[in-house]
Amino acid sequence: MEGRIVRGRADAAVLAGIALGGVVGAIARHAVSLALPSAPTGWPWATLAANVTGCVLIGAFMVLVSAGSPLPTHRLLRPFVGVGVLGGYTTFSTYTVDAVWLVDDGRPLAALAYLIATVVGALAAVLLAVVATRALVTPTAPRRGSR
Repeated sequence: MEGRIVRGRADAAVLAGIALGGVVGAIARHAVSLALPSAPTGWPWATLAANVTGCVLIGAFMVLVSAGSPLPTHRLLRPFVGVGVLGGYTTFSTYTVDAVWLVDDGRPLAALAYLIATVVGALAAVLLAVVATRALVTPTAPRRGSR
């Protein structure tokens, strides 16, 4: 069972891939926060952007590495990119902290809107990315009568 924890032992290469990917994702996430700084009383655009764009990437990536994909994959690709990079890039822990800060700032409706916008945006992003990626990578069957 490659890449899985078996009897309390984890595959060292998989763990190393996840850790390295997490570093890459966290650095990218930090870059987003520097590019989209928010004022203390502003809207947390950087966190929303990271979570929604990360979900677009997760949706597309999972189609590209799923069974039946025409693309070759390596056994460490999914842990490195899917768990490491994209797990480090998306930041649902910061999402909750941002919501608490909005409430603490006396803006509970803004916090609620932010919580809903992030979840709806993230789910829509994954769905749209999956559908679009499948449409791009799934070969179409030739029509009857065409040569």
